[in-house]
Amino acid sequence: MIARHARPAPRKPSNPGEPSNPGEPSNPGEPPKPREPRESYGPRVPRVPPAVLRLGARVLGRRCLDPALPWPVQRARLDQLTRPSLLPRGTTVTEQVIAGLRAEVVATQSTSTQATSTQATSTQATVLHFHGGGYCVGSALTPRSWAAHLSARTGGRVVLPEYRLAPEHPHPAALHDARAIWAELFAGAGPGSVVVSGDSAGGGLALALIVSLRDEGQDLPAGCILLSPWLDLGRDRRAVPDLVRRDVLLTPDWLAACARAYAAPAAWADPSVSPLRAAHAGLPPLLIQAGTYELLAPDAALLAASASAAGVDVTYTRWPRLWHDFVLQPGLLAAADSALAQAAWFISQVTAGS
Repeated sequence: MIARHARPAPRKPSNPGEPSNPGEPSNPGEPPKPREPRESYGPRVPRVPPAVLRLGARVLGRRCLDPALPWPVQRARLDQLTRPSLLPRGTTVTEQVIAGLRAEVVATQSTSTQATSTQATSTQATVLHFHGGGYCVGSALTPRSWAAHLSARTGGRVVLPEYRLAPEHPHPAALHDARAIWAELFAGAGPGSVVVSGDSAGGGLALALIVSLRDEGQDLPAGCILLSPWLDLGRDRRAVPDLVRRDVLLTPDWLAACARAYAAPAAWADPSVSPLRAAHAGLPPLLIQAGTYELLAPDAALLAASASAAGVDVTYTRWPRLWHDFVLQPGLLAAADSALAQAAWFISQVTAGS
């Protein structure tokens, strides 16, 4: 369900549920019903039934996101299982070093010939996306398919940095990396052409980044996209038993292990660690997407309410009965294609005229 919150009259997010006409705007000014993707993949790949993808997510969670496994084993298994991905025809993936960090720059054929270095053209949108993985696992491989499909729809590029991971590099290492790569990308981009995004823990990192920039009076991105974001490391994830039972990917034990590895419990209330606890006035436009069957759903809902009440332009969408990070499966899942279309619409809105 889409809930649109726009200045100057913030509105409370709508109750969760499925719209009577899924994909149709529920309020004036919302994105139109997404059309079928126009990207070319070669031979047509049929969508996979949601039940099959749900089972796959459960297998991935049990095999990779197990707090009993050493972090290097979890990382290796996750990369192995997420390496195969469906990319639109003409996609290029270029490895670069930006602000001292390894990064992948994902672009379609039409955009890969433009500004493949950190110097973007003044009209090219750049999305800086931070991958998920509880701050402890994950890599650019995880959101690569999402990034490629988004590039194909927007004509821009998506930068996927490999920020430092805990427990070897606990907080604030990841935030320092995010700030460094933001500074270098923003310096070479056209004004208002950069959007920051992140999924899961990467969503928390993205929000922590823009909060820190706002607090220092620095330039902000044109907008921020948060996909199933993890925003409060101290929240009791067992408090909603239905979500514990329904989330096929994440478990409270794994999230707790990641939280302890990333920061000491005494620091979990710090807004730079748990940006849900920050003040949210003065942030750029936000697009928040989540499934209703995920442990982190409350974080998305609470941020939407808080930011909207503070006068931020918020578009908040919840997909009924879908799991954590379902949006990273475009081309396979119809709901992921719908979410991707909304993200492309959001980017076009916030970067218009840049």
